[in-house]
Amino acid sequence: MKSIAIIPARGGSKRLKNKNIKIFYGKPILQRTVEILKKSQIFDSIILTTDSAKIKKLGKKIGIDVIIDRSVNLSKNSTTTIEVIQDAIKKLTTIEFDIVCCIYPCNPLLLISDLKKTSIKSKKEKKRFIFPVCEYTHPIERGFELEKNNNISFINKKNLNINTQTFTKKYHDAGQFYWAKKEVWLKSSTIHNNSKAYIIPKYRAVDIDDIEDWKKAKALFKGLD
Repeated sequence: MKSIAIIPARGGSKRLKNKNIKIFYGKPILQRTVEILKKSQIFDSIILTTDSAKIKKLGKKIGIDVIIDRSVNLSKNSTTTIEVIQDAIKKLTTIEFDIVCCIYPCNPLLLISDLKKTSIKSKKEKKRFIFPVCEYTHPIERGFELEKNNNISFINKKNLNINTQTFTKKYHDAGQFYWAKKEVWLKSSTIHNNSKAYIIPKYRAVDIDDIEDWKKAKALFKGLD
């Protein structure tokens, strides 16, 4: 079975400007992700889908195999990952592939071992997605919202008198990558309702959306280096 990696990297990041090509310890963060994918030696092709001229230029420089022009309609904040990947798959008419791994560009804590293990699992899955998850760092049952003047409003007050050790473990998407057969991508309307988890440690999951996430990723990366 042939596997490809598709990297969705739009230029219009709102909370952290140009985050997909922002310099991360001497290299654009997109370049670091692509280098990991190449070193893994499990992808027959690496694809980039973007609406940004700057990202396209970098993609060519770092040796991405195919660069897909993403339309304005698929570059909005409301656009879903699955819509972007479906569009890319439909445009890839000149290459043959069976399995697609969507990999986010801001992925400095990505490990080759995780890619290889999930790659093997993806070949056995006929109808489901596989992606990394990690445990919440704090019981979500104790979550609260902040109202006017930072007044705390607990979502479920009855959980305040329950020992946190009695709560079952809860997990969230690690925001790194998603594997599935080509047909599964094309037929699905969502990823998370039809999926299987691959658990990774909490300290290796950083979904970079703002400057705080960026600083956290740099600190964790330095600790792993």
